Order: sequence, then C-alpha cells, then structure tokens
Amino acid sequence: MPTMTMIQAIRSALDVALGRDADVVVFGQDVGYFGGVFRCTEGLQAKYGKTRVFDTPITEGGIVGTAIGMAAYGLRPVAEIQFADYVYPGYDQIVSGAARIRYRSAGDFTSPLTLRMPCGGGIYGGQTHSQSPEAIFTHVCGLRTVMPSNPYDAKGLLIAAIECDDPVIFLEPKRLYNGPFDGHHERPVVSWKGDPHAEVPEGHYTVPLDSAAVFRPGRGLTVLTYGTMVWVSACAAEETGIDAEIIDLRGLWPMDLDTVVASVKKTGRCVVVHEATRTSGFGAELAALVQEHCFWHLEAPIERVTGWDTPYPHAQEWQYFPGPDRVGAAYRRAMEA
Repeated sequence: MPTMTMIQAIRSALDVALGRDADVVVFGQDVGYFGGVFRCTEGLQAKYGKTRVFDTPITEGGIVGTAIGMAAYGLRPVAEIQFADYVYPGYDQIVSGAARIRYRSAGDFTSPLTLRMPCGGGIYGGQTHSQSPEAIFTHVCGLRTVMPSNPYDAKGLLIAAIECDDPVIFLEPKRLYNGPFDGHHERPVVSWKGDPHAEVPEGHYTVPLDSAAVFRPGRGLTVLTYGTMVWVSACAAEETGIDAEIIDLRGLWPMDLDTVVASVKKTGRCVVVHEATRTSGFGAELAALVQEHCFWHLEAPIERVTGWDTPYPHAQEWQYFPGPDRVGAAYRRAMEA
C-alpha cells in the first residue's frame, strides 16, 4: 500500500471524486494552474480541465455563494478557502444559505458542498494564518464539521464529505500536511514515511463522517481531541507515563458520542485538548456533554487545555500552542484529584 502525506491523500481523494462523478467540481483561489498554496490540487486541472478545476477571484463570499448555487442545481462542488482565517466574509452565505437550504425548502433542495480550509498554527503564520474556527461551525444547525489528524482519515473523510448530501466544513490542520507533529518545535521535522496512518489505498474508500477513533487505548484517563492535538496528546501520554486513552473525534459535529461516553465511563477521568481559543471553544461543548452523560462515573473535574483568549501571536507562537508540557500537566492534575 502506498505511503502518502496528508497533502497527497487529499489530492488523491479529490482525484477519486472527480474521476467517479462528473458532477464534482473543484475551485478556489489558486487551486487550478498553481495547484493550491499547499499543492493539494496540483495536477488536477491538467487532468480534468478548466471547467472542473478552476481558479476564482479573491472573494470568499463569492466562492461560497457560487458553491451553494452549484449544489442547489445538482453539482457537488468542493470549494477551497485558502486559509480558514479568510472564511469570515463567506460566513453569512454558509449559515444563511448552505446550512438552511434543506430546511427552508422542506427538502426540495439540498446543499451537497464541501468547503475545504487549512487551519491551525505551528507554522509561524501569525494571527491571520493560524486560526482554528471550528466552534463557529459546530454551532450552526445544518452543517457537518470534520477535522482529520492523519492521511488515511483525510482521504476517507474527504471522499465521504464530497458524497454527502449535507454541507461539510472540512478543516485541514496545516501543521500535519507533511508529517505528524508532537508539539516539540525544537526537534527536527518528522515525515509521514513509515507511519501506519500514512498507508493510504489509491482507490475509493470512505471513513464515516460522524465516527471517532480510539487513537491510543488506555485506562488511566480519557483525552478528547482532534487534529494536530491528537499527536501532541499522545506525546504527553508517553512523556508522563500516564495511561491515557486518546479519542480522535474526527467528525466534530455530528459527533460519535457513544465512543466518548464509553471511554469516559471506563476511565473516570477526562481531559479535553484543542488548539482554538478557550472561551466558547468546542472543548466547552465536550465538557458539557461529558458532564451530562458521565457525571456519576467521573472521579475528578474535567480538565481543558486550549489556546489562550488572544489573537494567535507570531512572536510567542509556542506559548500559545498547547504543547506536551501543558497537556501533561493537565493529565497529572486529573490523576491527582
């Protein structure tokens, strides 16, 4: 089985979807001739032509609005927002159009679109290239929100998203594009080569959008996380020696609540980890769900490790980024309570 980076896995997913369904179109800023700023669409325009893989003006509202119109008339558009930080001008279209069209039309119209966007920090992108806006999408009824942590899941989830009749927000942690990252920025960069999560079939397969994965089994405590923080959380478990069970949510909403509840009931302790800002972050919803469904099984307060309530800083990148030291400290607090 071939080994792929997350970039290659995403490109392979798009290639499979374009080849299987003539209604799939891919577009966004620089995704055509240039192949995307991260090269996720490299070579696709040459293979499928300018009517199916094409560039757009720099207008996020226009990109999203065009995708909604295409989807309503039977296409399956895959639109790219070059960085998640740029999605805000298109947010009204996402909420008032894509997320509501099935409800407003009593099921006469659907919005089978996928909106891809790189997210997260760890690349010295500063405040306008490092945000993790997942919570503003999980809050909206009618949207599915997905964030993979590895190449295998990225391809399977992206194909499933494109084939889904609901609008899907597909967030791609850019720090994982070329290799896993454990949060130790001072160490050499690691590639995906040799990692079992990078063994990706070349053809068609899907990963269910609302399924979580037990990334690391354990009995000491449960860690609920996603994206880059899956790898940071695993590193913290190894460094502390704490037997943490790490749940990679993958599909943030709808969420695989059964897997979450089963793990927390088994361990009796829970730590929530995400890179986004703390206040009203998705971790708050996770903590509330654990409290609601697992209260009588909890042996310690739920811990949260997140980014800070500030814009993402450039000069203090690694003070903001939740590294293994901060995550490990939360593990210890949960175990000692």
